[in-house]
Amino acid sequence: MPQESYTEKVSVNVNTSTLSEIDLLVDNGYYSNRSDFINQAIREALGRHRGTIEGITRRQEERTERGGWFIGVSGFTAKEIAQMHAEGEQLSVTGYGVLHIDPACDREQLYAVLESIRVRGKVIAPADVKAHYGLR
Repeated sequence: MPQESYTEKVSVNVNTSTLSEIDLLVDNGYYSNRSDFINQAIREALGRHRGTIEGITRRQEERTERGGWFIGVSGFTAKEIAQMHAEGEQLSVTGYGVLHIDPACDREQLYAVLESIRVRGKVIAPADVKAHYGLR
């Protein structure tokens, strides 16, 4: 996969008193900046929901064919697509995170293997591949 940033910028509305408390912690060295505080708070909240996330992931994986569901970073190389095509595999890919499709993939094989792509996040692929699947 390419050496590309797998981060996204999000906007958050925070009331003034909450932001003041965050700034107080930042100014007193508890966090390096507001983003550091927010990232830590998000990690802690996700940690509290770890069991729920794992349960949802497990159920999704049980319902989905090999490689058809993901969370995090996933992708397909030209070699993987060629092998799946040779084996007659077909996938509908659904996921949360980043999906990378190798630009060297043979388009005919790729379109035969991947029936559809639904990703909540980012798809890194050539423009013609994105257009084929109706992706931005």
